[in-house]
Amino acid sequence: MRIPTWLNIAVALLWTATATAQEIKYSNFESWVTRDVKESPIIGGKTKTIWCIGPKRHFTAEELAPYNYAKNTPWTTSNVYAKVAGIVKASNSVEPEKRGDGTCVRMDTKIESVKVMGFIDISVLVSGSIFTGQTIEPIKSADDPYCNLDFGIPFTKKPKALVLDYKCKISKNDYVMKVPGIGSKRINGIQDKAEFIVYLQKRWEDGKGNIHALRIGTARVQLDHDQLEWQNGYQVPIHYGDISKTSYYQNFMKLNGPYRALNSKGKVTPIIEEGWGSPDDVPTHIIIMLTAGNQGAFIGTEGNTLWVDNVRLLY
Repeated sequence: MRIPTWLNIAVALLWTATATAQEIKYSNFESWVTRDVKESPIIGGKTKTIWCIGPKRHFTAEELAPYNYAKNTPWTTSNVYAKVAGIVKASNSVEPEKRGDGTCVRMDTKIESVKVMGFIDISVLVSGSIFTGQTIEPIKSADDPYCNLDFGIPFTKKPKALVLDYKCKISKNDYVMKVPGIGSKRINGIQDKAEFIVYLQKRWEDGKGNIHALRIGTARVQLDHDQLEWQNGYQVPIHYGDISKTSYYQNFMKLNGPYRALNSKGKVTPIIEEGWGSPDDVPTHIIIMLTAGNQGAFIGTEGNTLWVDNVRLLY
């Protein structure tokens, strides 16, 4: 039966009226914290500014202290204030960029290099990323890049989609570089891609402090080519329940990524996803991650760039 045109229009208007997009705090990227970090003399002693998404404030190098992300903002970034073996270092791969009358967030994959005592070169590849959660500062170890990251924030709603504005510049290289500090390695047969990720989890903690979860909702999109014009209102649908046998599912959506969380004992521990939850389950936490590279710590393609603005959840 052919549905009358007027009915199509009415349904579309009803959807527009009933579907609401709610902005996540600070996700119009108009408000930033800036912090000046004076690096240790052994690596040059420069003063660098690192950016944080949150209530507007500037901290001088003399005021520098670990930032309380959980108290101030739902967002953290791949920007780093590190103090390893007494050496202070700053890294900045996420920052605001002008867009029209306001600002968006720009994420770059770049190589951060320093010289120790003027002659020992240390280089690390960093993929610009933002995610809901917190960084526990300062970073004290270069061996485990996830040991200070608490992924996800408390959340009990069930949105239909992630909505955002974006554009990107993605390398077509069929290889990536691993640059973990000393030396580098080329890995062939892999393209580094930007990503949008939403995981809704139902978490609990056992008596030993291990954090377990069921995956309630999943949304994940990889960007493998340039999109140099802004794509406004781009939607990433969130799928609920066990998606492993659906046409939507791809292997990169599987359970148990590198994500960790802070337990009740104050320790950062892996999030163990025990399985897929029911579509009727209510989540306890949401991880939203937007990143210029999908290869994990120290691996990627220098030059990948992702711009994002106006991040919302659609209901």
